[in-house]
Amino acid sequence: MKTLKTIFSLLTIAVFTISCSSDDDNTPKFKTENPLEAYYTQTGFTTSTNFIDAGNYEFGLVFTPTVKGKIKAITLKLPASNPAVRVTIWDYTEKIVLRSETLNVAAVDVQVSKEISELALEKNKKYMITMNSNDWYNKSKADNSGANYPITAGNIRFEEYRWLSGTAQTFPTNVSVTYNAGDLSFDFQQTE
Repeated sequence: MKTLKTIFSLLTIAVFTISCSSDDDNTPKFKTENPLEAYYTQTGFTTSTNFIDAGNYEFGLVFTPTVKGKIKAITLKLPASNPAVRVTIWDYTEKIVLRSETLNVAAVDVQVSKEISELALEKNKKYMITMNSNDWYNKSKADNSGANYPITAGNIRFEEYRWLSGTAQTFPTNVSVTYNAGDLSFDFQQTE
């Protein structure tokens, strides 16, 4: 009788453990995505020219997440090394800095990635990611025609490219559709 109670207790624990673990399996799991490659494909910006020591600019992309999510890392590649590239993530509407990070680009033409404390992003809210640098890849179409914004790349919709001359951390006001100066991007993960 004692053995039967012990077996029953063990079976109860096993069933409870399995049911708990299967609940965990039903929670949504979302892959991390970096939208830059899809952006370049959809814009047709396949021609690349290196700009080195070409004057400082604050420049980057305006984007809108189509789902609620978070930025987990910033990625950057340059045609010259730079130990202190300032990257800024902006609230587009309020024109305020949400996050400022410094990336060390030690090697030429090698993408670096910097994990950051997660930055929550709201669905359908506009943001902008910019860098301040005097080195960049200038990417455009072979015929120099403009891209048709918005560009949807996974769960990110790119609204426009912006730039402003200078070293100050100032919200860029100039817009261009014929090129993108980069390669600046981020790792995004949907959260719900």
